[in-house]
Amino acid sequence: MYIYKTFFDQAENKNWILFFDEADALFGKRTEMSSSNDRYANQEISYLSQRIEDYPGVVIMASNLKANLDAAFTRRFQSIIHFPIPSSSQRLRLWQNAFSDKTVLSDDIKLEDIAQKYELNAGAINNITRYCSLMALKKGRNEIMLNDVVEGLRREFKKDGKIID
Repeated sequence: MYIYKTFFDQAENKNWILFFDEADALFGKRTEMSSSNDRYANQEISYLSQRIEDYPGVVIMASNLKANLDAAFTRRFQSIIHFPIPSSSQRLRLWQNAFSDKTVLSDDIKLEDIAQKYELNAGAINNITRYCSLMALKKGRNEIMLNDVVEGLRREFKKDGKIID
């Protein structure tokens, strides 16, 4: 916990905005104590929660797993902002703007159908377009092929343990 103490002490004197990505990893639910490891983890969460509550500046946390955050900790939040999956029309705009102007989409790619069928966030769409662009570069072309889009979709869904048809 010494590293956290040093970090918070320094941050208080610098007027920093603290940002914790994947906050559920640090501020997870406290567990039943069955070992000294559990006791230490619970003490760490309690200490961090207290330091954040006492911090005079702005603290921002991001998590895809709000349910994994400690309930007593989340009650202390002033605001919780949920970012839902974009609608199909929003996804279409993301797809349309994701590829470079120098990129050509093969005629069999129908972005409207892809946006309608696959519920993805902007980060996932960016990952897929990067993958497709890398595949096009690897093959020495500027045309994005449907099979690369499908493979990019498969790879992205696989990260969440999902399979697409």
